[in-house]
Amino acid sequence: MGRKKVALSRQLADIDLRLLRVFQAVVDAGGFTAAEIRLNLANSTISNYISDLETRLDMRLCDRGRGGFSLTDHGQVVYDATLDLLDAIEQFGQRVNHSHNRIFGHLHLGFAEHMLGVHNSCIVDAMRSFAEQAPDVRLQISTMGSDEVTTAVLGKQVDIGITVLPQNYLELDTLTLFDEEMLLYCAKRHPLYTRECADISPEELQQYKFVESPRLMPGREIHPDMKLWNKQAKAHHQEARATLILSGNYLGILPRHLVSNWGLTDQMRPLLTDTYAYTNTFTAIRRKKNSNETISTIFYKCLQQSIDSNHLT
Repeated sequence: MGRKKVALSRQLADIDLRLLRVFQAVVDAGGFTAAEIRLNLANSTISNYISDLETRLDMRLCDRGRGGFSLTDHGQVVYDATLDLLDAIEQFGQRVNHSHNRIFGHLHLGFAEHMLGVHNSCIVDAMRSFAEQAPDVRLQISTMGSDEVTTAVLGKQVDIGITVLPQNYLELDTLTLFDEEMLLYCAKRHPLYTRECADISPEELQQYKFVESPRLMPGREIHPDMKLWNKQAKAHHQEARATLILSGNYLGILPRHLVSNWGLTDQMRPLLTDTYAYTNTFTAIRRKKNSNETISTIFYKCLQQSIDSNHLT
């Protein structure tokens, strides 16, 4: 028989913090399976950790099964308390950092997918400068969908995000970085591929199927015609959207630089660029009330200096 686990005492041990961090990651990811990649742990291991935490706390924290993952009332209390606890630990580290010249800790960045390409110089320069100024800081980068970056920053899963903001948020600091050109694309197998753009009317476009991207969601359309497009598929991640477009069954929006980087310029072409092309502006974002203030500010300043330097060259 295994040793009987004791309920959590007033004095937290390292194992308690470990279990609480796993619990937070599972809640943030929305379930055990979704947390596997983030934690680099097998589903069964994660399940054992959560069971251990429930035993130590003597309460059920979540329901998992065919109905999906959900927090119990106790689980919500523990999750909120976990965020407060980990924030307090982070603030302790920040205060210690202020007491000497060396900076220790971690910085978690969230990047929108496929954003680099021709735009990577300011970010790469910022990374280089940050590594020189804070060599002891552990850096983690997560890549996700554009909207997911904003959610991760607001939800405190990442310290700084780089993405296209769907709207303004009063609780976020923002720093404009670079633009990318977005075009409506058509693949070789599509009936419109060989047609002259001048002969394609907005009304005719409505006869074809489109892939929904974030800027084609209701209320986010760049052009009034887009509200009338027949969005029969959804792919908010660009690689999946490109796959659907290449099938010849759908029209969709992609960044010009991404189509070029992937070597797809001979397999798809832009349509009606004067009418439907638009620009995405990528922005660095962070919470104004940030527990990781010292480290995130260093990286933020590195980004600003990189932008200023690139503008001068």
